[in-house]
Order: sequence, then structure tokens, then C-alpha cells
Amino acid sequence: MRAIDHINVDVDDLETTYPFYRDELGLSVRRPPEDFDGEHAMFEVGDTVVTLAETGRADGWNRSDLEHPLDKAHLAFETDRASYDEYVDDLDGQFPNQGPYDWGEFEGFYFLDPDGNLLEVITYDSPADGRGRELLTHDDVT
Repeated sequence: MRAIDHINVDVDDLETTYPFYRDELGLSVRRPPEDFDGEHAMFEVGDTVVTLAETGRADGWNRSDLEHPLDKAHLAFETDRASYDEYVDDLDGQFPNQGPYDWGEFEGFYFLDPDGNLLEVITYDSPADGRGRELLTHDDVT
């Protein structure tokens, strides 16, 4: 194996989820929904393509059941410190123990897209002015 070429994410509502990935996450659109016969959209993240596919098979679980991010699989996106801090501020409060987490080499924060898919944003950059909030660790989710 040389790399991950693409990742497909099942969504139930592309009309809601597409703008979230495009506008909230700021992913580069490779092919918008109107380029497809079916309900799909493709984004580029570095050398990897993330495809949203409206399949009606999104998890459908209840977000109130999520105790901590290790309860389900997720996609992680790397970004710079300033963008990371914005995501933490904008997306906090979705479920207990979202983070941010001290994962050793990087800091991570978990959140949900509009269809309930678990995502993580990470940064390898240290905060410039110290941390505004305490970091959780693996011990906080076990």
C-alpha cells in the first residue's frame, strides 16, 4: 500500500452535509453534487479524496448515547493551530468528553457532522499563548 486514495462517508442528507464539509470544514471541492447522476460530492484533503454519498445508511445512532469519542470510528483532519482553535470553539458541546485531547505528538478534538459521523480535527502546532482549557487524556475515556 502506498497511500489512502479516497474515503467514502455515508450520509442521509447531502443537502445539509455537503455545505458543512465545504463551508465549516473548508475542504476543497473536487466535484460538486451536480457533477454526479446520484447523490455524491467529492472533496480533496491533501492527497486524499473524501466522498460524501447519500446512501441512507448513515449510522442513525443517537448522539446522546455517545459518552466519549472512542465509542465509534472516525475520520481525522489535520490543520493549523488557529483553525483548530476555531473548530474547538465553534463545535464544542455536542457530547461529553469531546476534548481537546493530548494524544502525545498532537492535540485532537472530536465533533459530529450533520449526519452524526464522528470526525476529529488535530493539530501538531503548540498554542502560542498557552492553553485556554485543560487537555483530556486517554485515561479520561476509559
